[in-house]
Amino acid sequence: MVKLVLVLGDQLSEGLSALKAADKATDVVVMAEVRAEATYVPHHPKKIALIFAAMRKFAAHLRAQGWTVDYTAYDAPEPAGSIREALLRGAETHGAPEMIATRPGEFRLIAELEEMGVRLLEDDRFIASHSEFEAWASGRKQLRMEYFYREMRRKTGLLMDGDKPEGGKWNFDHDNRKPPAKGMAFPERLRTEPDGVTREVIDLVAREFPDNFGTLEPFWFATDAEGAQACLSDFLTHCLPTFGDYQDAMLADQKFLYHGLISFYLNIGLLDPLAVCHQAEASYRAGHAPLNAVEGFIRQILGWREYIRGIYFHEGPDYTTRNGLGHTRALPAFFWGAPTRMNCISKAVAQTRDEAYAHHIQRLMITGNFALLAGIDPGEVHEWYLAVYADAFEWVEAPNTIGMSQFADGGVVASKPYVSSGAYINKMSDYCKGCSYSVTTKIGDKACPFNLLYWDFLLRHREKFQGNPRMAQMYRTWERMDVTRREAVLRDAGRWLKRLDAGEVV
Repeated sequence: MVKLVLVLGDQLSEGLSALKAADKATDVVVMAEVRAEATYVPHHPKKIALIFAAMRKFAAHLRAQGWTVDYTAYDAPEPAGSIREALLRGAETHGAPEMIATRPGEFRLIAELEEMGVRLLEDDRFIASHSEFEAWASGRKQLRMEYFYREMRRKTGLLMDGDKPEGGKWNFDHDNRKPPAKGMAFPERLRTEPDGVTREVIDLVAREFPDNFGTLEPFWFATDAEGAQACLSDFLTHCLPTFGDYQDAMLADQKFLYHGLISFYLNIGLLDPLAVCHQAEASYRAGHAPLNAVEGFIRQILGWREYIRGIYFHEGPDYTTRNGLGHTRALPAFFWGAPTRMNCISKAVAQTRDEAYAHHIQRLMITGNFALLAGIDPGEVHEWYLAVYADAFEWVEAPNTIGMSQFADGGVVASKPYVSSGAYINKMSDYCKGCSYSVTTKIGDKACPFNLLYWDFLLRHREKFQGNPRMAQMYRTWERMDVTRREAVLRDAGRWLKRLDAGEVV
């Protein structure tokens, strides 16, 4: 009896549970560049090209392994409008009464497949299963990543010295917050030249998605497992030793610094997360990279990535609709490339437009920080992040945005809102040097908007946050300010927000 085996664009792993449960001698793999999935948010052209090219190459790889693959390209004579349509067409073509799939990373797709009667299998490419996360979360008042991370370290044995953490500490984050230093030298990053398959996809995306936000070329992503591994090896060799020290730094003329640039490949299945962690650990054991760098890198994968996935499924389908702070302001046009006088926002958005990438501090403390301070609707912020980043899939993007960045989940992910004035941005970047505003000016038209909006945010939500031990000091600082200055700060913040709402260039 023939089964259909659905493989999605973020499931490009040879060890996928649905493939392991199938028989290549009789079953048929269904893959489709689906219009509904390509358009439900206005995805960055580089993201679409990455996924389509990687899908085509994975389909060719499966065929070479002996699988029958029913593949529908985006520009096929009879394209697939939805996953449902692709499966129903495949079932009719191949006479397949049964359909199986690895559980998707988005509740919307899970519901669609369950409604069709598709048998969903656990996605065991992750290090923690759903049941393991639920067992860890059960009975806890707070679901803090640090404690989950320790369990993952114990489970895997990564960076462990017997039953104790290597180096005597679980977390070396304190050593990983250095601002950029003068004269820092950055390696040239490995860029993958598009081959024939990728070039065909680039041409398709240019033709079919001409108005999507984002620059399609030059296109530099790897689009198969071998290329992804080459990118990882390049990072481990040239960047990992310095990654830890400067992972929070930002420089206007350096887009990538020492960052991994592998999240795209992890999230579509071209790299295995546990294998990546083992390779990083091997760099430490061999004396190539220091412990603070390797621990910080492994924590992002073994700790944060696994934790965020657990949170998404633990919290349920309504997670993306949460708005715990009641923010309703529309997403400003400068998130889509319109002019702004804020240099940090301009640089972060321009990099996002050009590369479909920004590192975690640019996302959290520049665009995310601004959106939170200004009271932007978290649903709009969520959809923007989901659209513009090549590594954004809802299971990983939503908790990072709704939870960590926008505090819209009421504190499930973060113990406090991640907000700052311009001082933090000035410390960790060189953005402020080229800005029309003055980061050292606290009031008036020249004042950095982050300075004004920081206090405006704290005062708007005082009742909610003044009892938070990690924020109480800032409220005490506010109370010590001269009354005249406090009035000026709130007045100028209000004026600035009115100009924002009026569509002025701010």
